[in-house]
Amino acid sequence: MKFYIATDHAGLDLKDYTVELLKEKGHEVVDLGPFSKDRVDYPDYAVKVCQSVLADTSSQGILICGSGIGMSMAANRHSGIRAALCHDAYTATVARGHNDANILCFGERIIGQGVAESILDAWIAGSFDGGRHTNRVAKIEAL
Repeated sequence: MKFYIATDHAGLDLKDYTVELLKEKGHEVVDLGPFSKDRVDYPDYAVKVCQSVLADTSSQGILICGSGIGMSMAANRHSGIRAALCHDAYTATVARGHNDANILCFGERIIGQGVAESILDAWIAGSFDGGRHTNRVAKIEAL
């Protein structure tokens, strides 16, 4: 699986951990920054990941900030993006299965590395269930 990933200054450590973890698991990762803890604005990095995922529809995105809330809000402003703020493996599984989410968001100040790994494993293992969820996702896209 190919992932585009970005953060703001508040999620840099978890982003770096996530990049290495995904590579160890055999996934392709495109790190869109930032690469230092200098203050940046999270919407600028959300745009980079959203544009990349929209251009490369077979890919997935990951956005990290302090809480994950700002990144998910910024990402969901883009038509065609279904960003899910996940705090555990269950929310990641449901986001993929029921909502056909294409961007995973989480917060470095909320979850630790172990929880992040379980979220990533659930996200990677998941896929869209279709069926009754297809019409619901279509309604989201029509908004």
